[in-house]
Amino acid sequence: MRKFTRSAARGGAIAIGAALLLAGCAAAPEAPTDSDPAAEEPTVDIQPCIVSDEGGFDDRSFNQLGAEGLRAAAEGLGVEPIEVESSSASDYAPNLASVIDQGCNMVVSVGFSLAEATGAAATANPDVNFAIIDDNSVVADNVQPIVYDTAQAAFLAGYAAASYSETGIIATWGGIQIPPVTIFMDGFVEGAEYFNEQNDADVQVLGWDAEGQTGSFTGAFAAGVEAKAMAETFIGQNADVLMPVGGPIFLSAVEAIRDAGDDSGITMVGVDADLVETSPENADIFLTSVLKGMSTGVQTVVEEAAAGEFSNAPYVGTLENDGVGLAPFHEFEDAVDPELQSQLDEIRAGIIAGEIEVVSPASPE
Repeated sequence: MRKFTRSAARGGAIAIGAALLLAGCAAAPEAPTDSDPAAEEPTVDIQPCIVSDEGGFDDRSFNQLGAEGLRAAAEGLGVEPIEVESSSASDYAPNLASVIDQGCNMVVSVGFSLAEATGAAATANPDVNFAIIDDNSVVADNVQPIVYDTAQAAFLAGYAAASYSETGIIATWGGIQIPPVTIFMDGFVEGAEYFNEQNDADVQVLGWDAEGQTGSFTGAFAAGVEAKAMAETFIGQNADVLMPVGGPIFLSAVEAIRDAGDDSGITMVGVDADLVETSPENADIFLTSVLKGMSTGVQTVVEEAAAGEFSNAPYVGTLENDGVGLAPFHEFEDAVDPELQSQLDEIRAGIIAGEIEVVSPASPE
């Protein structure tokens, strides 16, 4: 297996611009005439709102992306969004009730953890539309799931991490063992295993047994002592590429990597957002990120609701529709195997075509 120096990455190689996760275009409509009824401003009868999980909207990840999507939709619709943060699970039901009391008729719940509270609120308020990110367990006419097959994109990240590792040991762990977390871990492990198969290698993945669905979790999504200790444990076991899955816990992993020293060669794979964009001060640590287009998903669902096209059919993000993806290597562009990107492009095409199967019990059906 060929190895490549990291001096360029650590020295600050020129970062490439991050591609937009989702993009679209359409022909511009003809300008309406003064006598055309379409020239009149439409009446928007929607009040979009969002309730976070305990990570809060400043998590630089999961909740932040959801809020950005709601804000973009609200701006386009000419309305003011209402955002309510939760500091603990006990806040979910009261916060949902609060936004409904404020007149919200399109409510976005951020995360699997809000499923029970969202289901109850939807039953009690059948005239209010809801969308919930990362959950499709709530079945109701007025609830639309926004879900992502992130195992597909994490597969690419696992392959890249295995290719980049010099110690032959990489690691992943989560905040809480729930499907939206373990789906990343499943894909990461499978991608590393695929690298081993294709390259006659033996890279080990610590922190998650995909077959047994058992592994390491901090017990929460908050950054702190437990999250940092978990990162330190894997660093102590010689892992040189880490993928913490759980919003702000990545910040504690950054601290652990900094403490290991600039010459440690340890890097991180981010999740949800391109962490080079949301945490640019740590760009020298992020090898890449597993992208989940939550902002675009939320914006799309809210805009469709405003147009009278709300549906309870799941919005599913995949590699094929660019709902999930892998961020550029940014400062590590010159440090990875020169053949890696072409290999990843080929793997991506194989996954989309069904020639490479990515299996996770948490994948949306």
